[in-house]
This record gives sequence, structure tokens and C-alpha cells, in this order.
Amino acid sequence: MDRKKASDFPQELLNLFDGYVHGGISRRQFLDRAQKFVVGGVTAAALFQMLKPNYAWAVQVPADDKRIKAGYVIVPSPQGNGSIKGYLVRPANDTKLPSILVIHENRGLNPYIEDVARRLAVANFIAFAPDGLTSLGGYPGDDEKGLALFGQVDRAKMMEDFFAAAMWLKSRPDSTGKLGAVGFCFGGGIVNQLAVRLGPDLAAGVPFYGAQPSPADAAKTKAPINAQYGALDPRITDGWPAFDAALTQAQVPHEGHIYKGANHGFHNDTTPRYDEAAAKEAWQHTLDWFNKYLRAEPKTSG
Repeated sequence: MDRKKASDFPQELLNLFDGYVHGGISRRQFLDRAQKFVVGGVTAAALFQMLKPNYAWAVQVPADDKRIKAGYVIVPSPQGNGSIKGYLVRPANDTKLPSILVIHENRGLNPYIEDVARRLAVANFIAFAPDGLTSLGGYPGDDEKGLALFGQVDRAKMMEDFFAAAMWLKSRPDSTGKLGAVGFCFGGGIVNQLAVRLGPDLAAGVPFYGAQPSPADAAKTKAPINAQYGALDPRITDGWPAFDAALTQAQVPHEGHIYKGANHGFHNDTTPRYDEAAAKEAWQHTLDWFNKYLRAEPKTSG
């Protein structure tokens, strides 16, 4: 199937699909409401197929790339679901490096997120992408099934799983102890929550279109935050001004980038919502932020 762009679809249809992706409407409701956009023999079901992810598009760093070492590990999570499985990737060398937790969208650990982890490894970080669906058998290889499973997970226990994964990653012997976190959609919200909970244990966070914490919680943030948003995603982006103000009040270094003409999910290169220019710029901000705050020499106390 040819790769489509967001501009190939009416914005109202993209917003409708966003409602489906985030559980606001069912697939059946999407198909019913998409009927009004059916033209030239293209059915609502065909529109759905065009808008959903095609993971063949996401491979920027192949799994067998010689520059990296990658594999799956299981991390204990006694306060959560017992354990959480994830995808661990690092450069092929044995140097001690900063580590970055990569948190998926509301589907589980799909091929796009695994590729993001590999991209970070190629940029000379240790990356760990945990699967929040571990307790239900893990990402099922299909996004619709993943969404259904997501609705069944105990969210509080899953948060404990992500917390356990973060602390495990930070304390690995091949890590410098400098920990960052990047997340997308649901995962962006988790990055913001981890920044509240981890305090100084998190050295930097990059939430992509993630729900913001309350101003009271944001005041507990210590990690420098570099937030990425799409201008066509008011559901999330409208929360930035209050978050910005709370971080300023808390004297937390932070930046917010709002990309003109970009939709929610603009970094995900498996769907038509992908915006190449915004995604590349946001990714450069991500790498620059992590390089600045995770590779900095620790201050010695006098």
C-alpha cells in the first residue's frame, strides 16, 4: 500500500480516527461515522486500513544492525504485576553509557517503539522499552487486540511496572546512572508521571504529546522536560500553558515545541499522521536534550 499523508484526508476524519485510537469510540462507530467521507468506491473499511499502522514503514534501524546488541529481558516488579518484559538495546561496544526508558503508546510494545529504542542505541545510549501488556501476555502483534488488552490492565500496577523498569535500568552495571525517559501518547503521559515520582532520579524527560500532570504534581518535577506537541492536537496541546507555568514556577529547565500542521502521533512513521519535518525536528530536540542532560559531568559537592 502506498504511504498516505495526513493531508490526503479531511482533518475531521483524522480527528475521528484519533477518537477511535484513544478509546473514545469503537471501531464500529468509527466505520459508521466515516461513511460521510466515502468517495470513489473507497469504503469506510478501506479508510480504516489506510489510517492504521503499517509497521513495515517503521524500520529505520534493522534489528540485526551490527552497531547494536538487542534482546528481550524480564525485570522484576514486586509492587506491580510481578515482572515486566522489555526490549533492551545498546551499542555493540562495552562502554558505560547513559540509559533511556522508552514508553509505548496505548497498544503495547509494537515494532515502531522497538525501532525507536534501536535509534537511541545508534545514538550511543542504552535503551529499554518495557511492555506494559506483559501481565496479559504482551503486545499481541496486532494493534486492535493491543487496544482491547490495554483496557484490561490494572493501570496502577502497570505504573509500578514502569517505575520498576526505570530503577532497574538506572542501576544496571553498564549504565552511568544517568537516566532519561521518552514516551509517546500514553507513554508521554507516563514520562510526565515518572518525572513527578522519580524526582532527581530522572535526569531528563521528553514527552511526545503526553497528558500533563496537575500543576500541584508538576511542582514536584526535578527533571528537565522537553515536550513535543502537534498544533492540530488540542486535546493534549491545550494543556501545555499550565504545565509550562508550573515548571517555570518550580524552576525546572524546560522547553515546549508545538509543530504547525502536525497531528497527534506525528512522530509515528507507520501511519499517515506521520509528519516527516516535525518528526525529524522533534527527534533532534530529543537527542540534543538527552546529550545535554545525560552526558553532563556530575557536580561534585564542595
